[in-house]
Amino acid sequence: MATQLSAAQLTGREESHLVDLPSGHRLQAAAALAFAALQADARSAGFELAVASSYRSYSRQLAIWNGKASGQRRVHDDAGQDIAVTELPAVEALRAILRYSAIPGTSRHHWGTDLDVFDAAAMSAGYQLQLSPQEVAPGGLFDALHCWLDQRMAAGKSHGFYRPYDRDRGGVAPERWHLSYAPLAAACGRQLSAQLLLECWDECEARQEHLLLGAQIRAELPSILRDYISVTARWCPARYRA
Repeated sequence: MATQLSAAQLTGREESHLVDLPSGHRLQAAAALAFAALQADARSAGFELAVASSYRSYSRQLAIWNGKASGQRRVHDDAGQDIAVTELPAVEALRAILRYSAIPGTSRHHWGTDLDVFDAAAMSAGYQLQLSPQEVAPGGLFDALHCWLDQRMAAGKSHGFYRPYDRDRGGVAPERWHLSYAPLAAACGRQLSAQLLLECWDECEARQEHLLLGAQIRAELPSILRDYISVTARWCPARYRA
């Protein structure tokens, strides 16, 4: 049975639940062991399964979020076109950012169960990784890796890793590169609640960690939880969701 995380761990404000990977990335211990096994299988199949992003702290997610909300970081639509979020009404700006970025405290990357992956063997020298839909689309640079992962998942041989954002359901954009360790992540998802998040944001505000669009986030929280934080119940096999 998965060990329940504390509220601080769940929201990326405390890191005692993590271990270091050889690459320098961080995950929970069980997820790290399972990922090492998946990497070994991938290597045997001719892929170099590498990590682009794993654990991400609250403060790191806050910098990303506030950078986008203030217009200092790029925000784009599904066609890759830039969006001037500072010129939009708050509710539209909020949903434009949520399409591709999580609100601090809500990111699955806080849990130490989720990571973004790519095939390092497919990259030419000097190639700049983008984690873009084009890279993972049919015929794209990393399509072969993800087809192999699809097959492993379908066969129950992915060591517990599945895709929470496998298709477009109108909230978060599909992220084929995003893998989640279901034996732990399913329990983390059940722990997250509106009350836990509100308490997190209150504590962070008291420490002067200001969340841009915070008033709009609080006003829209029920729909945000439904559309951008909750994932379909069928994202992983039923044995992990009990």
